[in-house]
Amino acid sequence: MPYYGSEDTVKELKRALANPHLQADRLRYRNVVLKVIRFMTQGLDVSGLFMEMVKASATVDIVQKKLVYLYMCTYAALKPDLALLAINTLRKDCADSNPMVRGLALRSMCSLRMPGVCEYVQQPVRSGLRDKASYVRRVAVLGCAKMLTLQRDADVDGAVVNELYSMLRDPDPIVIVNCLRALEEILKHEGGMVINKPIAHHLLNRMKELDAWGQSEVLSFLVRYKARGEEEVFDILNILDSFLKSSHPSVVMATTKLFLLLAEDFPTVQRDVLERVRGPLLTACTAECPELCFLGLCHVRQVLRSLPGHFSAHYKKFFFTYSDPNYVKYQKMEILCDLVNDENVQHILEELQTSCTDVSVELAQVAILNIGRIARTYSEKCVDILTGLLALKQEHITSAVVQTFRDLVWLCPQCIPAVCQALPGCEESVQSNEGKQALIWLLGMHGEQMANTPYILEEMVEAVRTENCAGVKLELLTAMVRLFLSRPAECQDTLGRLLCYTIEEELDMAVRDRGLFYYRLLLQGAEEAKRVVCGPESDPALGVISSQASEAVHVWAQDFNTLIPVYGRARWARLTAENAESLTIPEALAPAVQETGERETHVRSPSGGGPGVVALGPGVMCLVPGVHLSPRSFEETWSQAARVRGVTVPWAGAPEPHTVQEAFYRFHLQTIAVSCPGAQPWKAYVYGRERAGSLLLAELWLGGDEKEEEGLRVTVKQDTEGEAMLEAFLSVVKSVVLTLGGGEA
Repeated sequence: MPYYGSEDTVKELKRALANPHLQADRLRYRNVVLKVIRFMTQGLDVSGLFMEMVKASATVDIVQKKLVYLYMCTYAALKPDLALLAINTLRKDCADSNPMVRGLALRSMCSLRMPGVCEYVQQPVRSGLRDKASYVRRVAVLGCAKMLTLQRDADVDGAVVNELYSMLRDPDPIVIVNCLRALEEILKHEGGMVINKPIAHHLLNRMKELDAWGQSEVLSFLVRYKARGEEEVFDILNILDSFLKSSHPSVVMATTKLFLLLAEDFPTVQRDVLERVRGPLLTACTAECPELCFLGLCHVRQVLRSLPGHFSAHYKKFFFTYSDPNYVKYQKMEILCDLVNDENVQHILEELQTSCTDVSVELAQVAILNIGRIARTYSEKCVDILTGLLALKQEHITSAVVQTFRDLVWLCPQCIPAVCQALPGCEESVQSNEGKQALIWLLGMHGEQMANTPYILEEMVEAVRTENCAGVKLELLTAMVRLFLSRPAECQDTLGRLLCYTIEEELDMAVRDRGLFYYRLLLQGAEEAKRVVCGPESDPALGVISSQASEAVHVWAQDFNTLIPVYGRARWARLTAENAESLTIPEALAPAVQETGERETHVRSPSGGGPGVVALGPGVMCLVPGVHLSPRSFEETWSQAARVRGVTVPWAGAPEPHTVQEAFYRFHLQTIAVSCPGAQPWKAYVYGRERAGSLLLAELWLGGDEKEEEGLRVTVKQDTEGEAMLEAFLSVVKSVVLTLGGGEA
């Protein structure tokens, strides 16, 4: 509960901080500063004490300095003018003889979220990169990345990047890890940090000096390196071999992923690695932390896609505990179903059966459906268990069992007699729409094998007026027609009443149309209706589709030790694609888009309010923000681009460089060169990068001898193949130009 104080509290603190007698007592003065921080964390607005807190930073007490710097970083954005007064104090502390003070001051200066601070930070950061104390160098390296965050529109400083690359050979291992993180942040718009052979081998040789978190970080970067030659691959694997025995799960998982990727051409090595990592994975799956257990289970399922029997000998490790949350139990059920064999089937079924009566309705139904999965191979044992569950007369259990029976008889026709024997009486307990549809389908498909099927369906027909689910009505129509064709004497009157109600009284058009269809079909004769409605019986050979073929390791190796095993590849792609919130298209541009008749443009932006991801066209392309491209790279890509499109756009007036840059920037298109106003010819060059990596370039040309057309000539190029993407890019460039020039398409 946040603390909400009064103005008297702030005034009292202000008087205490300004009291010279209290300032003379170091311990009492620090306690007052500590009280200010305590009130700040509890929600009291103490920004009015900014000047007094800045004065309190002039002390040799490092604990008090740390408290004051925390206060400054919190309120600097609210008091930018006053925060600038503290810059001199921070810069002075950056030259202090105590390395802890230097590092603390530098870290605090880089954390001031206020405009205009970058010019004061640059020199201390550069000096910190060459500091003798390793702590100061650690802070300075991360400060380089923070500076880029403070000035997002600034170009990447090549000198800083080169210095960070050279600091990868720093004697302090934490500095090395911080350099990797900083370079990745600084170069993220250029694809991230480059890992070449010297860097990769240097990082491998320094691995033993790092702590567990540093090793995990380095291993995640080494994944990018592509070894050349079999000898180099095995040299790297020999270095990494000892890290498979690490006690830290993240190190083992990262090492395993690197092993799998490096040994892509050696399936035997990949299988050996998965054998060795089985122990750490089982340890993670039995961890007390449910989140770690869940991650381990997700990765076990991924391994089982390539090695189905890999954990069969350890199936008891996946039995439930009383403290397991439901999401962990769901994963364990899936794994147990994959590990079933002749030796353990009885134990696994007993484990699943205990969950079929769980107080959680959803967990009980999932357990029943998983027993149905096992029944495709061990049908007799599973049908006996499922039949026994029907005797409980619980609505959710009966509904799940009936749905399981429906799926089972389709894949295992040999189970039909046992299922038909167990179904009578279920209609009294089934209340859910899904359960009703499954029961009606079974009665319609195999009703001729049950004596009382017509009477069960007749009761449902009598209650059809009170049925709200259209799916149940549709299933009932089909079942009655099928049963009428096999037992006409018992079903004729019931079917007639159902068709009459459906055609004359039913309000749902889908149900009414289905009733009319069956009525007209029956008019063609019973044989014709049987040919249409009663398709061929399921083939017992269809049971093979219940067993999935194993995948090669390289199919999922890239996804190992990521969130993809947790979410699934398709869902993770959607989550990352929908990472930004929608923004409306600028009002000035909307008429131009409508007038050109081109593909609609959607703009996305993160919640922070700045430019986000621009999506052009439904599923065609997404432009990413902050792309940096050097003039030389632009020229090379322009000359080598294979795909070209062009259009002439009406133009009125003289183009202003600032207006052009701002208009394109809103759509994540960067201007690399713009002519001065009034220049003949006037030219502008812009570019953007699609999320998949494709680079798109555009040239705007107005006037001059080489371009004879009237208006502004727009030419777009693309460095990869993609007709729809190029057309969408041309559309948005054309729309922006139309808006700027006031022309019409």
